[in-house]
Amino acid sequence: MGFPEFASRIVDVLNLDTPPIALSFVDHAPAGVPDAGDAAPSACSFWRRAETGVFYASAAAHFNCPVGAMVMGFALPGEIKEQLGKLVGDMSDCNYVSHDEPGQIPGVAAPHAGIVYGPLAESRSTPDVVLLWVSPRQAMLCNEAMGTASWTAGGPAVTGRPGCAALPLAMNRNNPVISLGCAGMRTFTEIADDRLLVAIPGGQLEKFTHAVEGTGQANKHMLGFYQAQRARLLDGTAHVTG
Repeated sequence: MGFPEFASRIVDVLNLDTPPIALSFVDHAPAGVPDAGDAAPSACSFWRRAETGVFYASAAAHFNCPVGAMVMGFALPGEIKEQLGKLVGDMSDCNYVSHDEPGQIPGVAAPHAGIVYGPLAESRSTPDVVLLWVSPRQAMLCNEAMGTASWTAGGPAVTGRPGCAALPLAMNRNNPVISLGCAGMRTFTEIADDRLLVAIPGGQLEKFTHAVEGTGQANKHMLGFYQAQRARLLDGTAHVTG
């Protein structure tokens, strides 16, 4: 199954209104792939641009967002490290994060020079991570497909600030992760307030696609039951026994 088919099947079963995007962490700029050009205001702002085409963004293109650059695993020059320290200090001072929290934020571990972004449907090789924007209902289906809705599975894989931390978290765990996002993510991506982020490790893409299709069918079955139950209650044909 090719990447266009993976993308199509995920969009169809979840009824997504934005395409899945793919990120590949690379050690050099690939030949024939357009460069992102001017630096972006944040790492996550590249996600929305990736909906419309494939491009390469160097480490330096991410440096306007010190936190995002750190989470994406880029080596930070001294000036950016200083900016990161001041930003983290401000976050702690205003009680956005605790003083001991920043050191626990996950980051991409493998060394790399940049990231290739683009629609999953246009991927030529297995990406490192795939991102979806989902509504709460779509997130429900993803959560069930991930297996984290199971009460025997140890609880849901849901994270929050910073939104970009979902990427290395999913890659490090080799399991999909749902993120509620953060104020920066919502500012820079301009994503709707009712959208959540799903990060899927590239190696788990086929498994996730099959699982979410199965979850979709299971929910259709249960929806039929619930609708029939509701109709019986509303038309007065249901009877309480006991």
